[in-house]
Amino acid sequence: MDVSPELAAKIATLARLRLDADKLERFAGQMGDILKYMETLAAVDTTGVEPLYGPVAHVAPTRPDEATRTCSRDEVLHNAPETDGRFFIVPKIV
Repeated sequence: MDVSPELAAKIATLARLRLDADKLERFAGQMGDILKYMETLAAVDTTGVEPLYGPVAHVAPTRPDEATRTCSRDEVLHNAPETDGRFFIVPKIV
């Protein structure tokens, strides 16, 4: 599938990207290449192939979810612009 610069501009707008004309041309070409590759993958016969959910057949190790204190209150408040000694003081926006 060919992607026109106009379509690339629309996609860039949806992604909140500001691209100049040169970059839109390159972006359109790259998107077209990706879509062509996806078409190639879609054409591969996968009949009888089991889905692969992960390359490793073992369960990932986990650790218990335990709350721990890693910093003291003074360490946390040290870089705050303003505190009362116990809490951050947040300016009120009027």
